[in-house]
Amino acid sequence: MTLFRKPTSVKGTLLVLLLPAGIALMGLAWLVHGLLLDRMSREFVETRLKDEVAFLEHQIRDSGGKLDSLQTGDYFQEVFHHAFAIHAPSKTILSPDSWGPVLRSMIESGQDGTLRVQGLESAGAPEDILAYRKTFRLGETPIVVIVSEDLGALKRSQAELHAWTAIVSVLLILLLVAVIWFGINLSMRPVVELKATLKRLQDGEVSRIHVQAPEEFRPLVQQLNQLLDSLDQRLERSRDALANLSHSVKTPIAAVRQVLEDTSRPLPNELRLQMTARLNDIDKQLEAEMRRSRFAGPQVGKSAYPLKQARDLLWMLGRLYPEKSFELSSSLPEDVRWPIEEHDLNEIMGNLLDNAGKWSERCVELSLAQHSGTLHIGVIDDGPGVADAEIGKLGQRGLRLDEQTPGHGLGLAIVREIVERYGGTLHFTAAKKSGLCATIDIPTEISVANQ
Repeated sequence: MTLFRKPTSVKGTLLVLLLPAGIALMGLAWLVHGLLLDRMSREFVETRLKDEVAFLEHQIRDSGGKLDSLQTGDYFQEVFHHAFAIHAPSKTILSPDSWGPVLRSMIESGQDGTLRVQGLESAGAPEDILAYRKTFRLGETPIVVIVSEDLGALKRSQAELHAWTAIVSVLLILLLVAVIWFGINLSMRPVVELKATLKRLQDGEVSRIHVQAPEEFRPLVQQLNQLLDSLDQRLERSRDALANLSHSVKTPIAAVRQVLEDTSRPLPNELRLQMTARLNDIDKQLEAEMRRSRFAGPQVGKSAYPLKQARDLLWMLGRLYPEKSFELSSSLPEDVRWPIEEHDLNEIMGNLLDNAGKWSERCVELSLAQHSGTLHIGVIDDGPGVADAEIGKLGQRGLRLDEQTPGHGLGLAIVREIVERYGGTLHFTAAKKSGLCATIDIPTEISVANQ
């Protein structure tokens, strides 16, 4: 059985955490106040008692030890509001008389300093007394001076003050509850506005989230808007892909249907080959569009290990082209991750390496690097290369079945499209000796909105 269930709302969680903590801290402060008040009161009383003993000693020394010349009776009690005792071999003065038994016992104790007497059962005397006793000599005459105070009265005053402090603490706790409640509601107001905006978005009243969110919620709002942009762009790309696919396969299908529907003539081999070529064109177009539909583009939380994927691709292509050498050049750490979806990175490196492998003479080199906020991928082959006039056409948008350029080009349009979705660039240049060099640069700060 669960004794405590975590609140399901942020407001409930804050209240559960803040209110008990505030009450506990206020209670702790009240307890500490009581302890400090008791300690400070006692230290203050001790200081006063010492000062009054010093005053009495001064008066006795001024009188030359003649206790009869001192104003006794209740004079010192009225001045100091304390009980006192002055004892000399010739005379003892006690005030008030009701404290006589307690004061005589202190005189007889022979112990100087601060004294605490509790639990005495003497008529007229308090049960809890704090006193200060001092013995000094005036000539050859020993004199004892004691000043004492009723701690019971002091404690009653402290208890009254502590009770008022408790009342004030309760009022402060109630005020704290009100402030916390108001602060939580004020802090959660942007969440309420965000909830209302999401409802309007669901109802189709708005297309994006526009709220003045606090700093903590701005990344969330930004990610939601970027997700909406990504969904819109993917929907637009899907529509364009379907339109392109429909336009591309419509003519070949119509031609094949026309041939098949014409029953008046046989199918010669030349016509069969033409139909097969048309069907191959349709198959290639379908395959190309299906490959494009699998591209994820930049997504939050998606990343890949470039070195691991590069080694896997080089091993596979080495088996596919056993007469050629595939080499990897990189100074990246083994555990480095790039913010690129794994399938997209495989398509980028796989297409470039496959083209290079087909047209290279002996060697293909793949280089991976990361510097100045940019991810770098380079593929160099030692093949025949591409004419300068044709290099600019490699990977052009809109090239479908005829986008292959002699020597290079198969899948390069797909590579360029993926790279552009990540906000990167694809460049082709002639290699130093012979062959083609393909260079890709992708910024590390990739926005989902680039898709």
